[in-house]
Amino acid sequence: MDYLVPVNSKEDIFPEYRNTPVGKLLEYHNLGASFDDYDHAELLIGMCMDYRKSLHIPENFAYVLRTGGGNLKPIEFKVSYAIAVGNVKALVLIGHNNCGMSNLSSKKEKFVNGLVDRAGWEREMAEQHFDNFAPFFEIGNEIDFVLSEAKRLRLRYPKIPVVPMFYVLEDNRLYLMKEK
Repeated sequence: MDYLVPVNSKEDIFPEYRNTPVGKLLEYHNLGASFDDYDHAELLIGMCMDYRKSLHIPENFAYVLRTGGGNLKPIEFKVSYAIAVGNVKALVLIGHNNCGMSNLSSKKEKFVNGLVDRAGWEREMAEQHFDNFAPFFEIGNEIDFVLSEAKRLRLRYPKIPVVPMFYVLEDNRLYLMKEK
């Protein structure tokens, strides 16, 4: 986890993010800063749908888009909407450790059995479903994915700062990420 930078004080926030919505996110979530009032979202947060993560942020502060692995490709129109119509100032992409969208092939049997047992699917249909969609949703290594997705989104939205972060489940904190 050499890429992760802990944020335990305002001084730990990278200078380019201090006094911005990105810095405020870190202050709210990690440092317990008092909530300001917001009339509209200033930030777009893309993160995993995993139930083990919850952000400590004020109402109306951010659009939060949650999808498996924090993969925004399938919902990129919503990202565009938040930027074009919602007028957000920055995009934060939050990955996390032990993500279910990492190494999906190892979960195929559990996935198929779950659809058969809980959803009433035929085994062959469940296997085809997994085989058709798993490659699209596989993220590989969580850290590598967040960094590569941030690069992809920067190319797509060159005027919007895109900031990769990481949520560590063991301490429920956000970490900044060093980029090469």
